[in-house]
Amino acid sequence: MYTASLIPIWSSVKSTTRSMAALALIAAMFGAASNVFAQGQYQPLNDNADGRYQIDPDHSQVFFTLGHVGIAPFTGRFNKISGQYTIDSKHPGKNKAEISISVDSIDTNLALRNEHLLSKEFFDAKNYPEITFTSTSFVPNKQGGGNLHGLMSFHGVTRPEVFHVEKVGAGEVAYLPKPWGGYLSGFVATTTIKRSDFGLMAYLPQGLSNDVHITVNIEGIRAKP
Repeated sequence: MYTASLIPIWSSVKSTTRSMAALALIAAMFGAASNVFAQGQYQPLNDNADGRYQIDPDHSQVFFTLGHVGIAPFTGRFNKISGQYTIDSKHPGKNKAEISISVDSIDTNLALRNEHLLSKEFFDAKNYPEITFTSTSFVPNKQGGGNLHGLMSFHGVTRPEVFHVEKVGAGEVAYLPKPWGGYLSGFVATTTIKRSDFGLMAYLPQGLSNDVHITVNIEGIRAKP
């Protein structure tokens, strides 16, 4: 997961000793974290989440679930997400988020199905390559989350949608290597949309459900003041 930061060191090690060097590097990198992840000790950090954050695309995910042929739910995901968000617990009206998702990063565990979903019958990714969400207001709750109102755009349509946001954790995570470590915060945002509102009409009403449940797991790195 974190091999990119090891490439310069790895290249400098002779091939006959690379196996031992790799083990030593892995042990050194994760040694500081061993106590944190000891059995029974894992729990979310609960520090102040206030600040401006850049979304970490390597630790954030977007999942969608809809009904398939009246038989069972089916879940897919998008693998490329970017954006930023701001948290201000004292002035929640200043909370905001801007998120962008690359449509061509859709992943349903079957290449043929991915290609079909990218075609004009569904997302028409060639003409509409992004899904975006830009917040317009935030209504907080007592648990550090709330309802995030905003404008969602894809497939040539922009309309208001509301995400329910729950805070997961926040705090300093110094032992992760760059670019992942630092002061982090994490949230889960969920909503349900009707795909027909965005012009995705294929296989309605029985082949695929109109309701699409969306879950966005966000991890962000706080910008330095």
